Amino acid sequence: MRLPYVADPPPTQTAEDAAIVQRIRDRRAPRPLQALDLTLLHSAPVADGWNSFLGAVRTRTSLSDDVRELAISRVAVCNCAWYEWGHHAPLAVQGGVSADAMEAVKRDALGERPEGLLSEKQWAALVYADEMTKHVQVKDETFEVLRRHFNDQEVVEITATVAAYNCVSRFLVALDGELKLIIRIWKMKTFSSL
Repeated sequence: MRLPYVADPPPTQTAEDAAIVQRIRDRRAPRPLQALDLTLLHSAPVADGWNSFLGAVRTRTSLSDDVRELAISRVAVCNCAWYEWGHHAPLAVQGGVSADAMEAVKRDALGERPEGLLSEKQWAALVYADEMTKHVQVKDETFEVLRRHFNDQEVVEITATVAAYNCVSRFLVALDGELKLIIRIWKMKTFSSL
């Protein structure tokens, strides 16, 4: 990162700051605080809001793992956020997406749906994430395809997930001083080892 990480354990000045750190630790458990957390904690209020919002998006929506992680992974590709890709592409595979399908997700342009690799439902979420990320505005046709596969709650949750992970990727890419190395490593990596 272009900023130094805060110490771990993070120093706190107030009981409120200590409570923020504990909330972040609780969400990450049993894993330790991540580099992202140790950067965000330069501003305890921002870290707290981030933790709450991303915690809800990541763990409290009704989206299936495959749909959520495909959308997040596509945001990572569109924004060259390979740190984010490194965390979420393996979760998509764990959620049932094949390694070959993830290779299709990793392409610069999606093109046509790869037959037999992604369902129409998965593809609808992927195309929506791609358009939202690249153009912000989504074509009516794209939205209508999404609506055929997802209910109102799921549409809100997919939209919030894509928006949230655009925030994450932009934060990471802007502050990541080692981005060029990470890009080279992840572009070369395949999913046969996942």
